[in-house]
Amino acid sequence: MAIQLKINGKPTTLDAPGEMPLLWAVRDLANLTGTKYGCGMALCGACTVHVDGEPVRSCVTPVSTVAGKAVTTIEGVGQDRVGQAVQAAWQELDVVQCGYCQSGQIMSAAALLRSNPRPTDDDIDAAMSGNACRCATYVRIRAAIHHAAQALA
Repeated sequence: MAIQLKINGKPTTLDAPGEMPLLWAVRDLANLTGTKYGCGMALCGACTVHVDGEPVRSCVTPVSTVAGKAVTTIEGVGQDRVGQAVQAAWQELDVVQCGYCQSGQIMSAAALLRSNPRPTDDDIDAAMSGNACRCATYVRIRAAIHHAAQALA
């Protein structure tokens, strides 16, 4: 089935079964491998992408449900000021340890800052609660989100 959508701003047609998870369509068909497989059950957040600006877990999102929509992956999140600020904060504060979950963390953080440019610790904890980090970099993640918010102010 031919599914038309925009991935990172580019019109794209994917030849995929409609029930294929968006994660595999992005990774295997669009060759954008920054989005990671974590749990396959929308519990860890490693697969987070944006669909029409909203964070979604791509491992449980059928590709057919995003036909005609805009999908942003970690490869495209830096195309705007918010994504750039989040990525810069991650680097400046050396957030990453192993790095496996970080694309999902960055995608969730960027979505948070787009909807709430001055988040409190509680706002950050709520927005990031679905993102698991086995290396426990949560304190650095929160600090980086605050840092990005300050840079955007």
